[in-house]
Amino acid sequence: MKTAVIIVAAGRGTRAGGREPKQWQMLGEKPVAAWTLQAFSHLPLLVLVIHPEDRANAEACCAGLPVRLVTGAADRAGSVRAGIESLRDESPDAVLIHDVARPCVSRHVIDAVIAALAQADGAAPALAITDALWTGANGRVSGTQDRSGLWRAQTPQGFRFDAIAAAHAAHSGAAADDVEVARAAGLDVAIVPGEERNLKITTPGDFARALAFLDHGDTPMDIRLGNGYDVHRFGPGDHVVLCGIKLPHGRGLQGHSDADVGMHAVTDALYGAMAEGDIGRHFPPSDMQWKGAASEIFLRHAVELARAKGFTISNIDLTLICERPKIGPHAADMTAQMARITGMDFDRISIKATTSERLGFTGREEGIAAIATATLVKP
Repeated sequence: MKTAVIIVAAGRGTRAGGREPKQWQMLGEKPVAAWTLQAFSHLPLLVLVIHPEDRANAEACCAGLPVRLVTGAADRAGSVRAGIESLRDESPDAVLIHDVARPCVSRHVIDAVIAALAQADGAAPALAITDALWTGANGRVSGTQDRSGLWRAQTPQGFRFDAIAAAHAAHSGAAADDVEVARAAGLDVAIVPGEERNLKITTPGDFARALAFLDHGDTPMDIRLGNGYDVHRFGPGDHVVLCGIKLPHGRGLQGHSDADVGMHAVTDALYGAMAEGDIGRHFPPSDMQWKGAASEIFLRHAVELARAKGFTISNIDLTLICERPKIGPHAADMTAQMARITGMDFDRISIKATTSERLGFTGREEGIAAIATATLVKP
């Protein structure tokens, strides 16, 4: 279904305060209208209906987007008709009509309105009224109103293009919104679930509320959990390297690199959280350039890859499993070293040890095992 959107932005919005209309006022790092246009940027036809005095502001907001600017009328209905007329040549299958002062509309709501047009002439998001309703006069409650069947209307309001074009052409006088125009023409309008975040900026306090929704984002936070496990056997040597710290010991750990079992487990946990395999994928043991390499190289690569993908490392939890050497006296130094390599805060890294109660290869002091968990977060 070829769908266009008409964003109505010709109003003056005086109740919102400020030196210029609310749609051109800043909301965080960009104007309200820029946020609204961005929400619909996936659609092929964008029409922004503006006041003739606002062209410079509108052109700045449209930079980089395929937006058609259309001069509006003295009232909302006239501005919508101007937007509709500008689309006559393209004749889209459907058109969405949206208030520029609703910059927090989600892709979910937009898609739901479009999908509903397969079964109805029109569709619009709304929220059922759940609060008690009063009537009032002179600052006093004068009565109550039954809220059954009452809804808070939102936009975008979507319609089959030819049907809403005909409805607006036949309509005269004022209308609360395009649904009223459509129903006056006998069109069937479906209700789709709206969202609290899809608020309309009307008063000065609404800017802060809208920005809070935008800062939270439209998509859920991406949280990844990865696990790493590694083992190295003991062999000849007089020390072991664990989490970048050299610990005196009667034997050394054997491996292709420096055999830092703790750092290897953490590195694999990070790769696992990103679905990027393990150390062997990125640093094959068959490649002799990594013979005896410091495991810090591997960990730094995993950390940099996570950041390149937009993730923050939220925490690392590492457990070393061995009878000896004793880890407790060195845990703080290990944590500081891992914090330096990863760029994380000290209190987001946990390094601890346990024994296997003299059971298994670690209990027989044949080697050391490590288990790590890492959490990655992308806002």
